[in-house]
Amino acid sequence: MNIRIGERIKLLRKQKKITQDELANALGITAQAISRWENCTGDPDIDLLPSIANFFGVSIDELFGYYGEREKKIDDLLNKVELLSSQNVREDINLDECILLLRTGLAEFPGNERIMHKLACVLNDTGWQRHTEWQDYDRNGNIVYCFDTKKSNEYWNEAKILFETLILNTSNNEIKVNSIYNLIMLYRNTGEYQKAINLANTLPQIRYSKEIMLSLSTDGKQQSEYLGDSLLELAYMFAEQIILDLVCNKSNFDTDMPIRKIKGAIYNFDLLAEDGFLGIYHREVCYLYLYLSRLQYEKGNEDEAFISLDKALEQAKKYDYFALNPSKYYTSMLLRNTKCRTETFSESGSLAKNLPNDWPMWANPDYKEVKEKISKDNRWKLWVEQCKK
Repeated sequence: MNIRIGERIKLLRKQKKITQDELANALGITAQAISRWENCTGDPDIDLLPSIANFFGVSIDELFGYYGEREKKIDDLLNKVELLSSQNVREDINLDECILLLRTGLAEFPGNERIMHKLACVLNDTGWQRHTEWQDYDRNGNIVYCFDTKKSNEYWNEAKILFETLILNTSNNEIKVNSIYNLIMLYRNTGEYQKAINLANTLPQIRYSKEIMLSLSTDGKQQSEYLGDSLLELAYMFAEQIILDLVCNKSNFDTDMPIRKIKGAIYNFDLLAEDGFLGIYHREVCYLYLYLSRLQYEKGNEDEAFISLDKALEQAKKYDYFALNPSKYYTSMLLRNTKCRTETFSESGSLAKNLPNDWPMWANPDYKEVKEKISKDNRWKLWVEQCKK
């Protein structure tokens, strides 16, 4: 063999942190044979190549150091699945197709972490889509997230195994952290609370997050950029945590307190962007207004609810415009040195057109009764027509 495959085997073995004896035992050969390969005084038999590749979780091409074509095929696969997945927001349109594509990809590229991670994420989403009636509150009004104590959700069960494998083996920090995030919620959903707590305790405190640390790592214009980025993410996380805290106990909705809290979460974004430009965060503010409209209508503040719906539509249209005409930087005083984040935008339609289906975005507490009432209001029909334009 012209390519020094022994050097590749040595590198992969050290990355996996195993000895020559351990590799030899796994392949059913002697440690001396491994030593000869790694010293480039001999090469493995061709019949052994599939076993070696499978052991290290790589393709035979990668074993020989051929990356270009392989990586392109993986990129193409993941891009295709990403576009298909974007159509499945709270809908089950092509989840089976996505799963099949990813399983086929893993068969071609055994152990590839990027494909494995995407498969785990799609399985997780599929579990949510196909098991949606388990949210509940206990007799004290506390929300219950333990949806699947019997662990009958086959999609979540497989996703857990994949995420656990990635956490133990991946060298990609982004994949590892995302896997931890998803696995914590899967443990919670299946009643494995202590596992979730133990895993969460392995993570750093908020003050040591990437965004905060970057804002402390430099000065001048670059520090301003990082500070803007961290402030936007904190505003987003604050809004998410406020809503989680509100829905944590059903009694919170006995008063109009949630209305004030959601308005406060929206104000945080206004505080950062006095000129009204928020890039991808227009979507988050849009969803806050959707939820606010639900709360207002439920409390009898019907006129205010439709003002909030109009504001949600305004934010959605700004988001859609940004998707087609992305800006490089934010334009408000605090954020002017901060680069706009971008993302893969859905080809399934604009955010504005999907708002009636997205309403009220956060389902807890049960919104079916208020949805039935608001949908009979003539103003709702007019708003839906505005969304479609």
